[in-house]
Amino acid sequence: MASSRWSRRNILKAFGITVGGTFFPFSLWGKNETGEHLILPDNPLHRPLAKPVTAITLGAGARGNVYGDYAVEYPDQLDIVGVAEPIAIRNERYAKKHAIPDANRFQTWEDVFKKPKFADAVIISTPDQLHYGPCMAALKMGYNVLLEKPISPSEKECRDILELTKKTGKVVAVCHVLRYAPYFIKLRELMQSGAIGEIISLQHMEPIEHTHMAHSYVRGNWHNSATTTPILLAKSCHDLDIIKWMLGKESQSIQAFGDLRWFHKENAPAGSTARCTDGCAVESTCPYSALKIYYRKRQRTYVFDLPEDKDKQGDAILDFLKTTDYGRCVYRMDNDQCDHYTTNILFKDNITASFNMEAFTPWGGRRTRVMGSMGFIEGDMSKFTIYDFRTDQSKTYESKVLDVANYKNEGHGGGDWRLVADWIQAVAQQNPNLLTSTIDASIESHIMCFMAEESRANKKVMDIRM
Repeated sequence: MASSRWSRRNILKAFGITVGGTFFPFSLWGKNETGEHLILPDNPLHRPLAKPVTAITLGAGARGNVYGDYAVEYPDQLDIVGVAEPIAIRNERYAKKHAIPDANRFQTWEDVFKKPKFADAVIISTPDQLHYGPCMAALKMGYNVLLEKPISPSEKECRDILELTKKTGKVVAVCHVLRYAPYFIKLRELMQSGAIGEIISLQHMEPIEHTHMAHSYVRGNWHNSATTTPILLAKSCHDLDIIKWMLGKESQSIQAFGDLRWFHKENAPAGSTARCTDGCAVESTCPYSALKIYYRKRQRTYVFDLPEDKDKQGDAILDFLKTTDYGRCVYRMDNDQCDHYTTNILFKDNITASFNMEAFTPWGGRRTRVMGSMGFIEGDMSKFTIYDFRTDQSKTYESKVLDVANYKNEGHGGGDWRLVADWIQAVAQQNPNLLTSTIDASIESHIMCFMAEESRANKKVMDIRM
């Protein structure tokens, strides 16, 4: 079966598939995590590769598979030649998917760097608190890096990685994938073009969606901020980054408020039990029921590494709910992450921005409002509308036209694989300028997060020191 983008181009031209008169290479075989087809645009800065970029994936979980799957679809561009993953079934499945020899399969990231350099790059998709060590080791050995956000839970470690990147001259891309989503690219273009005059202020909200909050930040891997990262950094450094990128201004000061309001034992309903499988009297009506989410609806079950035999998956899910945090009552977890968070940010030229991270919504997808001297923009990632005060006219941009509706991936609006495509070219050409999310560009959002947490803890406005 053909795998090059040119073969897809020929196939699609034969079928006449275009969007707004512009051709988009449509991947007939590549799909995202929801099973929808992927589309990749042609980029005039991309050059034909003499050979694929070779990479080692550190961490074969959800994000490691999202980035690694690019190699399955485009083997002429990316070749995954090694994996480090302590969970045996993930290691085995990843190695099988990418035909990785046993000699290049490792349990821990440390084991990779005991071997002489054997690839062009590493993809770091380990847990948040395990980004610094492998990134520093990779740079010291001369690897280029694709680094999942956050860069690190520590400001000092973020700055150390930036310093070593500059010293080694290697390419380090931070996975701020919203910068690569066509929706945000177009929104930024309009803001920067003066279409609504001078930008005065911006409002941005990340609605996490209530069951996603329960899954990831109450029961899941990020439930404890001390052992992982605070939720603003773990979940919403994307958003502070995209605000800064769209405005194109330096941040100057920040103020933050937020706490854990709902998910604690004082709010546990009468008749509830330690686990949803323990005969909880309110399980059938609880919106956070683990039995409803994982067993009956089969949502977010990728965390369980289920057997391939579908007939065995139900029993496996029940076993996980009886033995892991994913089956525990959301009101009886040892979680501490904020379930609502507000930041106010002052940017250069007295532009103000507010950001809200909200757990209690029925949907995900970012919402943004931009106030300009000559107009207003409002959008929700499926579409946005620009209002021109000078003409009293409005125009709506649908995401289908912007090439995002058909392949949204975990709310990133199609940015995941676009990032990988640009990173491959940056590595092949040794030109970080092909990326918008280099570590130099991405670190400011992290500093904003660290200052926001300090503001929230100390109840004061913080200067943002770059």
